[in-house]
Amino acid sequence: MVGMSATSLFHSARTGAGGDEMFAPDGTVRPTYRALHDALAGLGPEEFRSRSESLARSYLDQGITFDHAGEERPFPIDAIPRVIAAEEWARVSAGISQRVRALERFLDDLYNDQSAIADGVIPAELVTSSTYVVDQMRGYTPPNGVRIHISGIDLVRDGDGEFRVLEDNVRTPSGVSYVLSNRRAMAQGFPELFADRPVRRVGEYPGRLLAALQAAAPDIADEEATVVVLTPGRFNSAYFEHSLLARTMGVDLVEASDLVERNERIYMRTTAGLRRVDVIYKRTDDDFIDPEVFRPDSMLGVPGLVRAVLAGNVVVANGIGNGIGDDKLTYTYVPDLIRYYLAEEPILPNVDTWRLEEPESRAEVLERLEELVVKPVDGSGGKGIVIGPAATTEELDELRARLQADPRGWIAQPVVQLSTIPTLVEEGPEPRHVDLRPFALNSGDDVWVLPGGLTRVALPRGEMIVNSSRGGGSKDTWVLAAERSADTGPASSSSQTQETRDEGIEDPTDDSYDEFEDVREEPVEERAPEPDPVTSAIPIIDVEEAPHDAQ
Repeated sequence: MVGMSATSLFHSARTGAGGDEMFAPDGTVRPTYRALHDALAGLGPEEFRSRSESLARSYLDQGITFDHAGEERPFPIDAIPRVIAAEEWARVSAGISQRVRALERFLDDLYNDQSAIADGVIPAELVTSSTYVVDQMRGYTPPNGVRIHISGIDLVRDGDGEFRVLEDNVRTPSGVSYVLSNRRAMAQGFPELFADRPVRRVGEYPGRLLAALQAAAPDIADEEATVVVLTPGRFNSAYFEHSLLARTMGVDLVEASDLVERNERIYMRTTAGLRRVDVIYKRTDDDFIDPEVFRPDSMLGVPGLVRAVLAGNVVVANGIGNGIGDDKLTYTYVPDLIRYYLAEEPILPNVDTWRLEEPESRAEVLERLEELVVKPVDGSGGKGIVIGPAATTEELDELRARLQADPRGWIAQPVVQLSTIPTLVEEGPEPRHVDLRPFALNSGDDVWVLPGGLTRVALPRGEMIVNSSRGGGSKDTWVLAAERSADTGPASSSSQTQETRDEGIEDPTDDSYDEFEDVREEPVEERAPEPDPVTSAIPIIDVEEAPHDAQ
């Protein structure tokens, strides 16, 4: 019976292509996916589609959306999870941690000694030509030395099955709310899929995030530091995420008008008076954070915030000036930075990349433009990317002129044949391209990597860009726990639930995911009325870095 169901449900997904993560080239199911494949096939096509449609409706009902050109749209979730084996995840997690540690050292060096420049590891022009460097932060060191509290490192799996780093996001990485929401939805909609499958939990992320932010607090903080999430407001494309994280951490969600600087300290307006703030988790780019230092017309920032940071009285996460770590030109040097700062070989390789500022590389790229993917070094959300094989002659001619006029502003990469995973479309499950954004938290003592991350899927057939604005969606990402050793024996049924929680294994009967429901309520603490009514008329503007695109 399972064989018949498998044939009917996954018939269109068995393409024989070598880059599929569920199916081998001969059409057999890969071992990592066998249990999931058989469980889904056992549901049958009609039941599977019915439950998938229920997932989509639940997302719409909960307001799990993204902003596209000013229009709120539900964020598509696909009900076929991505599965990553324990051994493979151990390598990915170690590689993410290594990369974050190296970038942390780089940012500290950049704003202080600049030894990497003196030793010839990176050229001085990388820093002097970057629009992301914030001169006011030179000489500043955070209280616990951490600038990258939260990171999202984008990965792709190439045609050889190897995970490669596509780009680093250490300013304002977004998307973790979809990781949490996807898991909750799958645990409720398909609880039997988790039975007897050691899927590692993701629900501890908010608690880990709060701990990392509190660990960053300045010396003047009380024993329990006051943390707030600073949002640009309800019209921001990622407001759902801001609200969810504030609620699940149990902290206030604030806008700029809720905060005020007094004597180089930051306070929050409440009905009981001013309350000092120790850590601000900002969800806006540096340009908007303080009108005294950056854009003077910004209504999304707090006047005097940078002054309070430099005085050591408040910490902003992620650190102001982190953007140089996101610069795609910096990305090309990260393997060298790992060797220089950590004396280690990179665990996760980069995608091969040409620096257009180098004359020989530029000449090669210009000659092969129709074969390559070209990206602006300061781009986000897929903006400005040109995929050579899909571009017109006119587009390539225009791009060629732009590259010659501003070579520092561009990099080029080969077209990576992204891996695919069966994904439900109108005709049934078919292979669709995916990428992966794991999230890491740095407390200063440890870099913890969330088991899984955001798998984004390009839903249109043949599409290689996974961004939601191009019709992309997401999948629940399963990281399997290491198998129990043979001499341990099975757990008793009475201890199973506690054991799964202690070992970080997903339990669909656990009600802790209920806290992710109805996150659109008001913040935790009632605040005084906003003194500046102008902020209520902020236009729709995306000032937060959007989830980036795979090629």
